[in-house]
Amino acid sequence: MTVRVVVADDQTLVRAGLCGIVNTAQDLTVVGEAGTGLEAVKVARAQAPDVVLMDIRMPGMDGLEATRLITSSSDTKVLILTTFDLDEYVYAALRGGASGFLLKDTPARDLLAAIRVVSAGDALLSPGITRRLIKEFAGRAHPEPLEGITMREREVLALVAEGLSNDEIAERLHIGPGTAKTHVRHLLAKLGARDRVHLVIIAYRSGLVAVR
Repeated sequence: MTVRVVVADDQTLVRAGLCGIVNTAQDLTVVGEAGTGLEAVKVARAQAPDVVLMDIRMPGMDGLEATRLITSSSDTKVLILTTFDLDEYVYAALRGGASGFLLKDTPARDLLAAIRVVSAGDALLSPGITRRLIKEFAGRAHPEPLEGITMREREVLALVAEGLSNDEIAERLHIGPGTAKTHVRHLLAKLGARDRVHLVIIAYRSGLVAVR
């Protein structure tokens, strides 16, 4: 299936460049553009994309509020594009439902891969920036107990927090890839997480994985 993408950035040249990169991939297509957060929300509601590439700083409604509005009312995933690898605003985006983060100078092939990853909800992206952000965010909260999951699911959750894919989890636990995927799906449902990024947050906030 083709992944439908909306690109939101207030800089016309940057937006055009991102659209051009996305449209080079046969399995991705740009279905809308936006220059403000409000426009991003409107386009997302009209086009129902799989992924929105969202700049944080835009005039009027910024990318943070747009992310919250989009993710709270649809299954659309938001991939934040930021200039700074530890931008304070990114924490708010994470709380608002963003599924991942990329620096704007990310190579084109990595941007395309990240869009696919976020669309599938299958793995963490940009391990360096995302892991630091998650650890920082998780470290600000009081520990929250894990309830309603099995011991095996706790093992899987810990491995998800390490950034392992379903296939890698299956190999580590000596189970089938399908079984690993089922465990992750159960964790998403039981813990009310939107995607694997938020499973990692839960793992850190619960103390299951230590912040290093």
